[in-house]
Amino acid sequence: VQLVESGGGVVQSGGSLRLSCEASGSISSINQMGWYRQAPGKQRDMVAVITNGGSTNYADSVKGRFTISRDNAKNTVYLQINSLKPEDRGIYYCNANLKAKDVYTRRDYWGRGTQVTVSS
Repeated sequence: VQLVESGGGVVQSGGSLRLSCEASGSISSINQMGWYRQAPGKQRDMVAVITNGGSTNYADSVKGRFTISRDNAKNTVYLQINSLKPEDRGIYYCNANLKAKDVYTRRDYWGRGTQVTVSS
């Protein structure tokens, strides 16, 4: 099982970006998927999460600007980022709580991250 993020880059303050993350491999089922951010010198924090039923939760700092969505048929989660601020910069990691076919229990899997840089 692996999670691969894409869509990061350098964007001007106030701009938009769309991140994608696809989970692939021998997957039996996926529960919650989400995005986490790690700014330089800081811990990794939750940005947005979405259940397989479509319920969402956002960090207060991104409400109204970020939108998380998923395509269950493609095992893919997206993060639409609008009105970028300098404090949004960091490495964005994809997370999925899933059950692999050859594993008895479900657990969290992480992608390697995609860098988002905000230029002023």
